[in-house]
Amino acid sequence: MINSGVCGFRTCCLRLHCFPEKPLFLSARVSSTCRRRHLLTASSVSGAKKKEKKEKIIVISGPTGSGKSRLALELAKRLNGEIISADSVQVYQGLDVGSAKPSPSDRKEVPHHLVDILHPSADYSVGQFFEDARQATRCVLDNGHVPIVAGGTGLYLRWFIYGKPDVPKASAEITSEVYSELAEVQRNEDWDTAVQLVVKAGDPKAQLLAANDWYRLRRSLEIIKSTGSPPSAFRVPYNSFREPGDSSTTNSSHDVNTSVDTMEEPKSRELDYEFICFFLSSQRVDLYRSIDYRCEDMLSGSDGILSEAQWLLDAGLDPNSNSATRAIGYRQAMEYLLRCRHQGGRSSVGDFYHFLSDFQKASRNFAKRQMTWFRNEHMYHWLDASKPLEKVLDFIYASYHDESETLVVPETLRMRKDIRNRREESELKSYHTKNRHFTSREDCSHILDWIRRTQG
Repeated sequence: MINSGVCGFRTCCLRLHCFPEKPLFLSARVSSTCRRRHLLTASSVSGAKKKEKKEKIIVISGPTGSGKSRLALELAKRLNGEIISADSVQVYQGLDVGSAKPSPSDRKEVPHHLVDILHPSADYSVGQFFEDARQATRCVLDNGHVPIVAGGTGLYLRWFIYGKPDVPKASAEITSEVYSELAEVQRNEDWDTAVQLVVKAGDPKAQLLAANDWYRLRRSLEIIKSTGSPPSAFRVPYNSFREPGDSSTTNSSHDVNTSVDTMEEPKSRELDYEFICFFLSSQRVDLYRSIDYRCEDMLSGSDGILSEAQWLLDAGLDPNSNSATRAIGYRQAMEYLLRCRHQGGRSSVGDFYHFLSDFQKASRNFAKRQMTWFRNEHMYHWLDASKPLEKVLDFIYASYHDESETLVVPETLRMRKDIRNRREESELKSYHTKNRHFTSREDCSHILDWIRRTQG
């Protein structure tokens, strides 16, 4: 059986009989030992010990399409590791293509956790991820294996490393109310109006959020509506690991970015584990090209992302209505199919290419936001994804076994965090999509035929 759960907890029990069948629901392997455990973590530094030797956890992140999943898989083979997914879409059953979920053969070869644990009708929060991922980590370590946490959901990883904030979770009703309240201004890309709306609701620090950080803006409004207080009224563990005097600390209840370059070593020792964190990326233009091709690949074949989007619609879900249907790719595909249904199962070539372009643009923008987020996450060592995989693996393998307190990335593997030359900046400004598969009317004819057969 494929190991797709977390040592026996959070197995699939969400009224699956109410939805169309899709043969992808795999139960988790049960471990009685791990069922008895609940969020056991390493203790803080004791005054009686100068230095406590902590258990090690590898964290691998990177923008969408950077190759982090393959890197994690190969690393797990070398280190006798198990992978804990930090991907907010891979938790959902049936959302395989659009989340680039590991294949059944990969999951059979290397145990994966937090993959296929929920039906798409359910919501999954960062707080629940913290609970699940910490329990999975404890299980992996108790099995004598190496936990490798891999994924690109930045807030998941921040909470996983630093701890869970005290901010209460909003109810489903309030979450829906906030999405509706901000939906139109977000569609119009009217960031300033949205910020003022949240400021008037009771959070003046919303003005300090990074432009177009819609997640944190929505979260702020959720907190205000749930508690009557702004996010700054609640404790966030991440704040205590910032440098004293950092001016961005006042904004940190939103989990906004900071410009600090390093973390104080004494504070890092207060973490539950020894986290060895890497961020895999490549030159921005190369990354964008790879993402565009990847979006095309997700539309190829008979079981692509459009087929999965159709399954979501047939299950009675609407686009942008919950966590799964807000995911990039699925939201665009569901909206496109709904337009086709309203037209009696017809789609023009232009409609298809417009959908593809929206899908690619949303994916590139997501990668850009990921890079902005992790540029300010100072636990991470940036690695160049264009370098040979074996060399990257050798370096991470050696870093895991290195007992020194300082990890230095060799210049041959180091990836710059910022654009620092005019040529690269010029290439990025002039970038435009060049499709590899879909370049003419004939290239999308099979998809238009499929739409006529299935959406009429």
